[in-house]
Amino acid sequence: MAALPSITFSNLNQPTKGNLVVLCNSEAELAGSVDAALTKSLKAIMKIAEFSGKAMSALETINPTGSTLSRVVVLGIGDASKLTEHDWLRLGGKAFKAVGGFGSATVMLDLPGKKNTPVISAENAADFAMGSKLAAYKFDAYKSKDKKDKPALKMTISLNGATAARKAWKTASGIADGVILARNLVNEPANILTPLEFSNRANALTKLGVEVEILDEKKMAKHGMHSLLGVSLGSPLPAFMAIMQWNGGKKKDQPIAFVGKGVTFDTGGVSIKPAGGMEDMKGDMGGAAAVTGLMHALAARKAKANVVGIIGLVENAVDGKAQRPGDIVTAMSGKTIEVINTDAEGRLVLADALWYCQKRFKPQFMVNLATLTGAILVALGHHHAGLFSNNDELAERLHEAGQSTKEKLWRMPMGDEYDKLIDSKNADMKNIGGRMAGSITAAQFLQRFVNNVPWAHLDVAGTAMGSPQTEINRSWGSGFGVRLLDRLVSDNYES
Repeated sequence: MAALPSITFSNLNQPTKGNLVVLCNSEAELAGSVDAALTKSLKAIMKIAEFSGKAMSALETINPTGSTLSRVVVLGIGDASKLTEHDWLRLGGKAFKAVGGFGSATVMLDLPGKKNTPVISAENAADFAMGSKLAAYKFDAYKSKDKKDKPALKMTISLNGATAARKAWKTASGIADGVILARNLVNEPANILTPLEFSNRANALTKLGVEVEILDEKKMAKHGMHSLLGVSLGSPLPAFMAIMQWNGGKKKDQPIAFVGKGVTFDTGGVSIKPAGGMEDMKGDMGGAAAVTGLMHALAARKAKANVVGIIGLVENAVDGKAQRPGDIVTAMSGKTIEVINTDAEGRLVLADALWYCQKRFKPQFMVNLATLTGAILVALGHHHAGLFSNNDELAERLHEAGQSTKEKLWRMPMGDEYDKLIDSKNADMKNIGGRMAGSITAAQFLQRFVNNVPWAHLDVAGTAMGSPQTEINRSWGSGFGVRLLDRLVSDNYES
């Protein structure tokens, strides 16, 4: 993977070499730390370029004063008083792009104006740095390397209160690393990221203090997980379940739980998918990637909560042993499922994972994430994930976390009318309910395995992969869900 920038913090001081980034507001005022000579030159250039300081705009110029600085980037911030947490992330991403991603750069992180100017907090500075780090991510692990590849950018963020910013960065950097881990997992090809390899990468979290347990097929069969195991029958690659525990809260505290669908490649099974675009099904483990990235983030920042992460890892392939439409399997719960469509496999994996989670850990709540249905793309496109829940408080907290992080959710309906659509004449239920309301009937199916535990299902089919590129994400795999769920935990469930 492309090298990520090294980011340090220093007290406010204008550098004499490298690239320089300075902030400019919507009144074309430059940050107060810029010396008089440079300010005068930059204002002249801004006037010629008709640069107004609009938020997220940038003006690049070779150093106009003839000093040893390489070049100067004026970064527009608009109205400083309106900058949000997410704006600081975006500004960090914009700054990284503007300085070219290599060499050295100093960002003078103080605001323009002399009176009534908002102070840049340590958290703002950490968000800026996180935005730069996320913007730098590039998945190029399998490209031939050029010997002339340039070294990673060395970025210094210069501000008043560097010590506090360094402390805030320890937390933010851990979260960013969790997002990057999730992106790496989604971007990996399926011949590399097999269920076994995925379980190994989950197991690597032990280095951060996460307790990891791996269930193989024999152990899952003992638990009666034939819903999950049925999905992997057509693959020569064995299935696994990874159970990750971060115990950062009080011993007596009931854990909270996150469950992810980890179908490392989905052909659709016997109900095979069309060939066009099937290569994207390497990303059908985006839910499991988010849960793994979240566990990394929580451990890296030493979250004061007891958290369980469970991921079901299978490949849905086709051969003579593969599950057929019309087959009936028995889930761990004891309920029978008629498999009408083998391409509705993610819910079969999650059924056993959810039941195992609530039975063993008795969590306060469970949130599952899955690239579950194409129907959610039809409904919401790439800008929101679908939110389904049996608990209004949990749903509202998830929605608020989504608004804060801009990993946005939209709550979808559930109800008895939809639930009847998955009743089966031949078994306790069937795994699809027909063409209509496909995302809702998938959620209704999952709800049958939560045993009245507060629960939410996030359908991330439109957001975990192939989502629009932004100032902080240029990757096909977005890492969606890590920042969202980390915020859910930090705002509501840490002791």
